[in-house]
Amino acid sequence: MKSSNEKVNEFLHDIKNTGSEKWATVEEIRNIFLDENSMLEEGVKYGGIIFSLSGDLIGGIFLYKAHISIEFSNGANFKDDDGFLEGKGKKRRHLKILDKNDIKNKKIHYYIGQALNP
Repeated sequence: MKSSNEKVNEFLHDIKNTGSEKWATVEEIRNIFLDENSMLEEGVKYGGIIFSLSGDLIGGIFLYKAHISIEFSNGANFKDDDGFLEGKGKKRRHLKILDKNDIKNKKIHYYIGQALNP
């Protein structure tokens, strides 16, 4: 899905052109965010794709050499019975995605839903 933000499109294009197998996973995670709330605003910041709602940073998708991280600005407030969230900061938590199967296995929809519907 093409973004209305040209920097996001360039970022995704760069990932795809590097031959990275992570592109499809990033695109799937991005679509989950956007499907959950069509009012989300996308941008590129801190080296990844960020999502904001009414000016408030909700979270983002960041690529690392060995994994993809889905960051949640207020993840410390999430219900996390399975213990998938990582991090010990005051507010932020993240999910570490090692491969495409983690999207289902780590219940990405559930956590993104919490981020957008606190």
